[in-house]
Amino acid sequence: MASTEEVLHSHRLSWSDGKTLSLSALGGALEFYDFVIFVYFANVVGSLFFPTDMPEWLRQVQTYGIFAAGYLARPLGGIIMAHFGDLLGRKRMFMLSIFLMAVPTTLIGLMPTYASIGIWAPLLLLMCRVLQGAAIGGEAPGAWVFVTEHVSKRHTGLACGTLSAGLVAGILIGSLVATGVHSVLSAEQIHQYGWRLPFLLGGVFGFITMYLRRWLHETPIFKAMQQSQELSEELPIKTVLKEYTPSVLVSMAVTWVLTAAIVVTILMTPSLLQKVAHLDPQTSLEANSVAIICLLVGCVVAGALADKFGNGPIMAIFSIGLAVSYSIFYRTMLHDTSLLFPMYAVVGFFVGVSGVVPAIAVKSFPAAIRFSGLSFSYNVAYAIFGGTTPMLVSALIREDVLAPSYYVSAVCVVGVLASFAVIRFRPRLELAASPI
Repeated sequence: MASTEEVLHSHRLSWSDGKTLSLSALGGALEFYDFVIFVYFANVVGSLFFPTDMPEWLRQVQTYGIFAAGYLARPLGGIIMAHFGDLLGRKRMFMLSIFLMAVPTTLIGLMPTYASIGIWAPLLLLMCRVLQGAAIGGEAPGAWVFVTEHVSKRHTGLACGTLSAGLVAGILIGSLVATGVHSVLSAEQIHQYGWRLPFLLGGVFGFITMYLRRWLHETPIFKAMQQSQELSEELPIKTVLKEYTPSVLVSMAVTWVLTAAIVVTILMTPSLLQKVAHLDPQTSLEANSVAIICLLVGCVVAGALADKFGNGPIMAIFSIGLAVSYSIFYRTMLHDTSLLFPMYAVVGFFVGVSGVVPAIAVKSFPAAIRFSGLSFSYNVAYAIFGGTTPMLVSALIREDVLAPSYYVSAVCVVGVLASFAVIRFRPRLELAASPI
């Protein structure tokens, strides 16, 4: 019987596998739309779900705090789903994650506001965000594991980059929907009912995704482990923490870069531009859509280059590119928005560092605990860094309007340092992560 290692090296991507990966990426895109649409209407939601006499800065911090609750719930949901994903199979968790996403997204679209039920409004909103966080905690790591176990090792970077582009497409859908709502409806109509439409649409997306995932098949690697009885004999997360600490630290470091890239430069920047550069919502969202399109390209390019030149060098190059491009872009926008679209497009391309991060993490853990190792590292880092970033940046910007660019640059330095660790210690990490 072929070993897991032999399967991993010999398996080639067939037409059937390509269809499976496409469905996985599409499903992930629709689920990510559900998770991020909140941030595109953060200003409106904040005005409707908190007292009208609350100071604007406090309302913004509390609104982003509820947004952050989704990130803080990710580790628990991710660890639980990863545990069963390592023991029972990758596919089953896909159905659970999308169900946990579709239901609360629909409920947000139907939820009464503070004017109707008072303090219960933000509390119910918080509960829905927690459920969404638990769902997304299993989605991204599960999708990356699912993809990489369908392709040969020499195509891991391209596979991760392509799937990351698919997941980011969900952000693009959110940006386009938000742009459409702002272009069709007046500000008064959006406050009255228009803000609900994207969430209700997200619920529909979620149930469509559940239907699409009926055609997904279990990965060849997991099937091989079942047949050869290579599944973890103890709690997968226990093995991760006991034997793979270096892999966890490296994965968490590169995930921090991913959080800064996505949360600050893509999700928060449209609202920031509206406040500090006084751009109208439609223009800022249109520019954001252009940046996300370039991000899709950047993810695929970064993944393909990582397969050819190594994950470490590409991680370093894209981290430096992101720090420089966003710093120049943000500083320029404060006094001149004439180059908004091309400059934001360049930033978006370097956010493609997101396509390299999962390839680094997925190679750091053996197949038997890969889902748990990746999920723990990714979700804990995202909870710590991604969850606190909106509140931190919102608070710091009161002291210095350039705070967002400083934060991104500082985290990109972490990315460069992590890339050195990948270059220096990668053979040792990959030896430790060889199939067991």
